[in-house]
Amino acid sequence: MHPFVHAQEWPDKPAVIMGTSGDTRTYGELNARSNQIAHVLRDNGLRPDSTLAVMMENGPALLEVAWAAQRSGLYAVFIPTKLTPREVAYLVSDSNADALIVSNTDAYALELRDLLPQVRRFRVGEGGRDAGYDDLMALAAASPETPIADETSGIDMLYSAGTTGRPKGVRFPRADVPITTSTSVSRRAAGLYGIDSDSVYLSPAPLYHAAPLRYVMAVHKLGATAVVMERFDAEATLQLIEKHRVTHVQFVPTHMVRILRLPSEVRAKYDLSSLRAVIHAAAPCPAWVKEAMIEWLGPIIYEFYGNTEGVGSTSIDSHDWLTHRGSVGKPFECDIRILNDDQQDVPPGTVGNIYLRSTKGLSFEYHGDPQKTADAQGPDGFVTVGDVGMLDEDGFLYIKDRKSDVIISGGVNIYPKEVEDYLSGHSKVADIVVFGIPDDEMGERLAAVIEPIAGMAADDGLRSELNDFARKGLSGVKVPRLIFFSEKLPRTDNGKIKKRFVRDEYVRQLASSADGQSVRRQAAEN
Repeated sequence: MHPFVHAQEWPDKPAVIMGTSGDTRTYGELNARSNQIAHVLRDNGLRPDSTLAVMMENGPALLEVAWAAQRSGLYAVFIPTKLTPREVAYLVSDSNADALIVSNTDAYALELRDLLPQVRRFRVGEGGRDAGYDDLMALAAASPETPIADETSGIDMLYSAGTTGRPKGVRFPRADVPITTSTSVSRRAAGLYGIDSDSVYLSPAPLYHAAPLRYVMAVHKLGATAVVMERFDAEATLQLIEKHRVTHVQFVPTHMVRILRLPSEVRAKYDLSSLRAVIHAAAPCPAWVKEAMIEWLGPIIYEFYGNTEGVGSTSIDSHDWLTHRGSVGKPFECDIRILNDDQQDVPPGTVGNIYLRSTKGLSFEYHGDPQKTADAQGPDGFVTVGDVGMLDEDGFLYIKDRKSDVIISGGVNIYPKEVEDYLSGHSKVADIVVFGIPDDEMGERLAAVIEPIAGMAADDGLRSELNDFARKGLSGVKVPRLIFFSEKLPRTDNGKIKKRFVRDEYVRQLASSADGQSVRRQAAEN
């Protein structure tokens, strides 16, 4: 289906409600405004297969633009709003965008204009008024509410953050198909999670990320109502679930941890009985978090594993997870193989490189980087996005880590995710990242940076307590030899730790003689 179909049947039904402001767009309004914006885009030279860059905060206007791009046959690049002007300019230029739509850019509107002189620029709101950005909504208001004559399905072009180098643009072949054509996400949302026109879906994350954007648009294809938070807040999330009788919500593990850390009396204040499915993805989830969520809310916790490249995913419900603890599930619309570095299959229970192949014929390329595209290819149409894991005898997939994050210490492969999952269960740990630091003797030594819970002293006493805790549940080789503390670990706003940034910072610290002596002494003691 499509929002225009629901606009005909339920023009006054809310399509999106903002969590804090309450700003609402009905299906009738969403359809009309997306038609108007589509006319503006056509009038400014954007044709099917053109690229539109969008840098906007969560709000109804972003979704109006998204649906305009979708019904215009465009590639839509959604850009994080916290980037610097030069980072934005890289994404716009790298994607070969023909136009850019922004909101709230007063701080660097002129700089961005000068970095992108060849790009058609529009604004939503007042930002950029004095820097040559055309008012998109004023132009839209003067345009027809009827569809453009050449409607065809557009597609998003998202950027994979990666662990090294600049972001990689993931580009899919675009087919000239009706705008009502279903997507893998809409089929998953309906078939696995039961989202339908009676559902209310809560989205707490920035919509410029892959899963939040794709799922909210899938919700609109299915005729449900999306409640979108301007920004995540743990208690506000529970308030919104109660207020709007939310049936489905999607989190990243960090969201769940912050909700679980709320005092029990706070969590107990809110009526969450409307929930039918709590979905999580985007980052590895420690087992203790999943167990706590199931114990609290019942067996309504679902997980999926996917990737920006979109060539394959898995899904698992609470019942299967409890009998396959730690798994991310079985394949959904894809085939999975585990191969060694020689691209040979390995037996069940053996860790190797994860390769996926879409059963729907989906393919992708890293935009402008044929070598990265070639490096991802495996046998028989299978591709890898760099993850390491294993399949068990029942066909359930287990993610061990990113291949680039695997630590080799004394010839032994260590998966940081396993160590992070275990140590994050300590009651005094708010956040954690584990990585390898170069070591002359062992090749790498295991290091952990811990963010203690609020009010907890980060001292040698806590370091000793964490070391003892690690030795109780981890084999000796997996116990971090170095434990550092941080007031706040950096995460992206979709919950992924900035591991490379943290690692590079601590390696830099080790370059100073004083820090190096301190660290070597700590490593020797452990």
